[in-house]
Amino acid sequence: MDRVGSPPRGPGQTRRLALAGSEGAVQRCREFSRLALQSWEWLPAADEEQQAVSEDVLLMVSELVTNACLHAPGGPRELRLNWDGARLRVEVADASPVPPRLRPYADPARPGGHGLRVVDRLARAWGSVPEGEGKLVWLEVPSPLERRRHLSGSERP
Repeated sequence: MDRVGSPPRGPGQTRRLALAGSEGAVQRCREFSRLALQSWEWLPAADEEQQAVSEDVLLMVSELVTNACLHAPGGPRELRLNWDGARLRVEVADASPVPPRLRPYADPARPGGHGLRVVDRLARAWGSVPEGEGKLVWLEVPSPLERRRHLSGSERP
């Protein structure tokens, strides 16, 4: 089960989605992430920046899950989203101990090899750590809500 009951709406929580195999994993993870962003009031977006950050998060979730589908035996095991109010951390666990690596720049006209480049450009930070017999690939993005609060606070007289 993806969620139990109605989770709290604010920051300081982790959402987990257990996965079994690659079939439909990318779509399930995007939808799970979109619902989490809605419950945390990232979506619907209040401005273009918040919309862009939310869309970037969904794209990066897709990229990490796709990599686990393509390169890890059995595909992704779990998606975790942790929002602490200042930043969102996305984690994808899989059974492969091999850490992801940025490939040299690929031909943009050819498919494949671009996912981690997208993550590298859009995330504030990303990496991987061993977890059990596999690994956990993670990324972090700053909260667009924190930016909006900061801007509105700095505009006050």
